[in-house]
Amino acid sequence: MSQIYTPLFVVFGMMLWGFITDRARLLPVQSADVLNQYVYYIAFPAIMLIVLAETSFADIMQWRYILGYSAAMGCVYLLSIVTSYRATPKRGDIAAIRSLNTTFGNTSFIGIPLMMMLYPEQQQALTAAAIASLLSVIMFAIVLVSIALHQGQTSRPAVTAIEALAKNPIIIGSVIGTLISALDITLPLAVSQILTQIGMTSSPCALFAIGMVLSMAMRGGSKQKAIGARSAVIELSLINVAKLIIQPLLVYLFFVWLAVEPQMLVMGVLLAALPTAASVYLLAQRYDVQAGISALAITIGVLLSFITLPIIHHLLLS
Repeated sequence: MSQIYTPLFVVFGMMLWGFITDRARLLPVQSADVLNQYVYYIAFPAIMLIVLAETSFADIMQWRYILGYSAAMGCVYLLSIVTSYRATPKRGDIAAIRSLNTTFGNTSFIGIPLMMMLYPEQQQALTAAAIASLLSVIMFAIVLVSIALHQGQTSRPAVTAIEALAKNPIIIGSVIGTLISALDITLPLAVSQILTQIGMTSSPCALFAIGMVLSMAMRGGSKQKAIGARSAVIELSLINVAKLIIQPLLVYLFFVWLAVEPQMLVMGVLLAALPTAASVYLLAQRYDVQAGISALAITIGVLLSFITLPIIHHLLLS
């Protein structure tokens, strides 16, 4: 049995626990929102900060890794945009959400705990996940601006993008951690342990919250306006093929071309092969664009990754 199965069952088992909890209504209705806000504003910035602060600046600046991962995301993004405009012309907001479904993997809430369990006590694994998460956040900001432009909510895309990134707690925590590393500052032991302990709560809380969000998304998706079954199947298939197969394949090809170090190559490809993040559904719901499809795409992607991730992991190690 592939060694990835154990961390996969742990990760998705915690998500299932959250899903069942929401279905059974064991917690107040707003519990998922509270957990998500805690992880997003407190726990996840803390783990990003301490991971990057305790990583050498040279190890953070993995330019080949960054370039290869970014290039793969960019290719899939453009492919999704072109395909979407051919199917639904003049709908930039739909194209933006479709592109996010195919590029924005769950490299933070799923990727970090998966890397921690698959590569215990290896700082390099957390650094790989942190870099992938930062690149995903930038992609999220680009899509956010695209939707706002289409819906007439902004006339200054550059300013909107900068504001979105500057206010993002994950970006803030990462910048602080990178600066501490670059300046070679050693944090006091007490501060380091506080950040570590808070950061370590991000994984269980995030996974539990994802399960609850998926449960709510499925309920919300059932209320969305019905679309043709055939077109829905085609769209869901294209989204998950792009996210679970094409993106990791492109990451692998770019990494090989750029001669990325072997272990970082394996980590990066696995992170690229993760299913779409639940944040995409929340954004789609917020702007009332493709919310039902996004909910189904995320749910199906989570289930399919039980098959695709072990296969990809086996191929990488063979």
